[in-house]
Amino acid sequence: MISLFKHLNKQNLIKSNYYKNILNYGTSSSSGRDKKEYIDNKNTHPKSDRASSRDKYVLYNENEKNDIEIREFIKSQAISGSKSGDVQFAEAKPMNRSQKRKMQFKLFRNPENIVVAGQVSPRSIVPSHIDLPPYAKGEEVIDMELDDDIEIHSEQSIQSMRESCKLAKEILEYASTLIKPGLTTDELDKLVHQEIINRGAYPSPLGYKGFPKSICTSINEVLCHGIPDSRPLCQGDIISVDITVYYKGYHGDTCATFIVGGTTNDLAATKLLEISKKAMEAGIKAVKPGRPFSDIGKAIQTYVHQHSFSLPPDFTGHGIGKVFHSTPFVFHCVNDLEYIMKPGMIFTVEPIVVESTNPYTEWKMWDDNWTISSTEGGWASQFEHTVLVTQDGVEILTK
Repeated sequence: MISLFKHLNKQNLIKSNYYKNILNYGTSSSSGRDKKEYIDNKNTHPKSDRASSRDKYVLYNENEKNDIEIREFIKSQAISGSKSGDVQFAEAKPMNRSQKRKMQFKLFRNPENIVVAGQVSPRSIVPSHIDLPPYAKGEEVIDMELDDDIEIHSEQSIQSMRESCKLAKEILEYASTLIKPGLTTDELDKLVHQEIINRGAYPSPLGYKGFPKSICTSINEVLCHGIPDSRPLCQGDIISVDITVYYKGYHGDTCATFIVGGTTNDLAATKLLEISKKAMEAGIKAVKPGRPFSDIGKAIQTYVHQHSFSLPPDFTGHGIGKVFHSTPFVFHCVNDLEYIMKPGMIFTVEPIVVESTNPYTEWKMWDDNWTISSTEGGWASQFEHTVLVTQDGVEILTK
């Protein structure tokens, strides 16, 4: 899962007319509501010198301020006609009693299922015989540009990706057998970490841009990038477990959401998981050579909005291979991305679907600079596969 504000080049984020209207967060025509107009950013961001015949807009890096500007920029490109406002940063502090009562009334759920941050233990050790990705050796992660070339994988690369993705799938299946009430996500992380090591692979999230753990565990209202900690899982929680392994020089990436305890009387949560899995499947079905990447986002948004759920458009799928995150950016919402899918391209399809009356999810970041949660408290579910574009369709590498 790519966070656009984390992975775009912050030193010189250029937005040209070519990309100006990539994102059209107006409702898809199938929903029966009128598609909203684009927002013009000419009065929002400074104009740079003309480096080509196209107008360009540049955001200059000013540390944390730049992160906020990038996120506001993405939202202004996207949420046409919706309420705007400053990006909200949330500290990982427990809700007070009044807030819990309000949330319980609003969602008809046990307030004990509300997620608060626990203690994060030291990172797990990786034995010296495990092959490390470049960033784990101290090399800088290069931020991507929207118009970077998309890799066409060779037959050897495709076979290596099949192996790494098969392992990722098996590790996710192993993780699913461990999930139960009372288990902490920190314990889950340690067990999965050891299984990855036992299989001769490296847990890709560990140390990536400073991420402190080997997997991502996102519970209930957490959308993505949850850091495993000391909070015990509760009966009826839902948890998204995002697994990526680095095996023989290639990354394999997959994710699924599970109900803690296996079953629940929470019909809304069950419906959420069903819709999010089918949304991913709708996106994958749209993967065809010769078709634009925008088909994927249109298929996903159409399905999600038909069922009155929400999407956070700031978080996208991504290219993958020897590099953990690369182009293309695979938007899970209606967009005007002009890139064409070609045989040999490998990328992830991984929409996050959220309970909300707002078609585009409002979210906040915890003070750990990773965990993303819903501002409304609605729960989130995510399913992900890594896919290969073939001559006549798509091959799911993590299935």
